Parts: sequence; C-alpha cells; structure tokens
Amino acid sequence: MFEDLFAYPKVLARHRAGPSVDARERFLAHCAGYGATRGTLLRFANELLVIAERIDVNSGKSFSLADIEAAAERWTRYQLKRGRAHGKRWPRVAFIQVATAWLRFLGCLEERSVEPEAFANQVNEFIAYLRDERGLSTNSLRARRWHVECFLRTSAKDKNSITHITAEDIDGFLSLKGKQGWCRVSVATSATALRSFFRYAERRRWCSAGLASTIDGPRLFKEEGLPAGPLWDDVQRLIASTSGTDARDVRDCAILMLLAIYGLRCGEVRQLRLEDLDWTRELIRIERSKQRRTQDYPLVSSVGEAIIQYLQHARPRCSHRELFVTLKAPFRPLSSGAMYHIVSSRVEALAIRVPRRGPHCLRHGCAGHLVAAGLSLKEIGDHLGHRSAYATRIYAKVNLTGLREVADFDLRGLA
Repeated sequence: MFEDLFAYPKVLARHRAGPSVDARERFLAHCAGYGATRGTLLRFANELLVIAERIDVNSGKSFSLADIEAAAERWTRYQLKRGRAHGKRWPRVAFIQVATAWLRFLGCLEERSVEPEAFANQVNEFIAYLRDERGLSTNSLRARRWHVECFLRTSAKDKNSITHITAEDIDGFLSLKGKQGWCRVSVATSATALRSFFRYAERRRWCSAGLASTIDGPRLFKEEGLPAGPLWDDVQRLIASTSGTDARDVRDCAILMLLAIYGLRCGEVRQLRLEDLDWTRELIRIERSKQRRTQDYPLVSSVGEAIIQYLQHARPRCSHRELFVTLKAPFRPLSSGAMYHIVSSRVEALAIRVPRRGPHCLRHGCAGHLVAAGLSLKEIGDHLGHRSAYATRIYAKVNLTGLREVADFDLRGLA
C-alpha cells in the first residue's frame, strides 16, 4: 500500500520503518476499499505514522478517548514548539479523528457506553414478536420501534415501570405531537403503534389491562385523499433536468427513470443490486419488500441506457454491490434522505406544484399516467406491485376525465 502512495525512497523507507507498519497498512487498504481518494490516503498515512509513534497498538491494551486526547495534546504542543502549526485546533482534531478510526478498526478502542433507551428490553421483545410471529417487514418494524421509543423517551422517561404509564400520558403525548405540527395521519399512525405495543404489554402483564383500548387517534376515512403525484408533463421535465454530463446528473437520471417509469418505491430503488440487472435477457429484478417476493420487469431501453451511462461514467469503483452509491468518498449505498434530496431538490428547482416532493410522488405520477392511458386497475396494480386490487382502487379517483363523462351521460332515455 505504501508503495502506491509514496514515490520517494526516503519517504517510503520512513513509513516502512515506523512502528505498527502492518496495522497501518491494513487500515489504509481498508479505507481504499471504501473509495477513499489518493489525497485522503496520503493524509491518513502521514497521520498514522505520528499516531503509531505515540500510541502502542501492539501492547495488547485497549485505549479510551481520554488516552487519544492526551496523546493528541502532546503532539499538538510538540508541533507548536517546533513552529510547524499555527494553532492547536486542527492538529488536535486530525489526530483524534484518525486515531479513533484506526483504533476502532483494530478493535482496541474502548467505546463509550451508550445509555440504553427507556424500557429497551421490553421494546426489543415487542419488536421480536412483530417480526417472528406477526411477520412484519423491516420497514414496518423500524416505524413501530420509532413511534414506541419516541413516546417512551418523551412522556415516560420519568416512569420507573411501564405499569405506571397511564392513558393520560398517552393522550398528552399524541396531543403534544399534534400541536408540534404532526399531521392527522402521523398522529393516527403513532396511536396505532402505541396501541399495538400496549396490547402486547397487557398480554405480558407489564401494564394494567384495558390500557390499549383507551388509545384513540384522529379518525381517518378510507380513500379520503387523492394520490399526490405530478402531471406526466412535469415528470418528463423532471427527467429532462438531468440531461447534463456531470456524475450527479447521470446518476439522478437513472434514479428518476426507475421511480417514474416503473413506479418503484424509494426503498426498492435503494436496495437494487448489480446482480439484479440481467443484461442478457434484458430484465430487471425488483425485490418487493412488502410482498416478500421478487418481480421481474422488462428492461426498457431508455432506462437501460441511463443505467449503462451511470455504470460507465458516474458510479465510483467500490466494494458495495448496491447499484446506487454516493458520489464522494467514503462511498456507501444511498440513504433514504439522499433519495429524498435527489427528487425534492429538482422538483423545487423546476417549481413543480405537488403537495409532497419526495420519491413517492413519482410513483403516484406513474399510476396517474397509466390511468390516463386507459390501463385497467388490475394492470396498474401488477405494474406497481400491489398484492390486491384494493390498494389500487384509489387511483380510479384520479381519472377526472372519465368521471366527467359519467356525470354528463344522459340517462333520460332509460326512465
């Protein structure tokens, strides 16, 4: 690794002769595998040599953050004394950051103990029950955990036991979140999660019987709102905004096409892997997390070309098998927040009027376009990956043209 970074023999020899050479080289190779640039690796290598001279990782002991900070302080004073630094802050920060990452990689860092969440054992048992016995998906489990922990952290942190939680505590929490800006759907979702948790708590005799039945959220009506998707002309403008040749435009073009043309969910695009693209048979395999099955689609030529452009000109070389990764090191799969930013930033820049600017609005836009094209609800449901026609019915309300034709139909001849 050092031979790839240093060309001058004396510099290379100094790094080779330094302490813990194997440990330093393994860490640099690890960073290179995650896509660290040459400049970053050079900076790490120089910093690691300084750190290894002051922290003996071969001693077999573990090091705390206090140990790292003490060594960083000694190094900073030494640099100031020799006139090689203009201040204490940046040499100290660089030393601590690299030393912490290196010691953690070697497994000899004493991690700070994190205070466990309130009633963590009960929450973990509840989530395990939902996963193992109820079969909820990973996303559903994550959402349930978040809502339950939010309540316990906010309104039950002073309680010694779940037994002491009252209906007034739960009502107060839901009311507070409504005042803080949560919409009716969010409050109702939280109430559903809490009702599920306390129903399980009653079975385990953690709380008084009947507490779950007292939890009421805002009343929601079936199909009370229309899907909030952009017009297809706006979707085409959105995709056209990625016509540039820089890496971000090339990557975003492929992502927007998958969201709009196939109507994929954000998570389905994020978890696409390189092996999900069958170039021989021109198929793309989608992992439907909600249905726990895979679904093969024909690879549309325009989408295939966009993905090829991304693979050839924009995707950085890294060890991750996910199709879409960050453009800057350290390279990693895109997060939900990154996907939201990709869509929302372009929707906002084009002044597209849509209630919600996240990736899911393009799924609604795709469904609305299919309705306008005259496809049946069964065909639309199959395209979107719905398990039943019930989930697709709401898109029938989008066909305003068809509804007007029904309203204008003359029935007097049937009287």
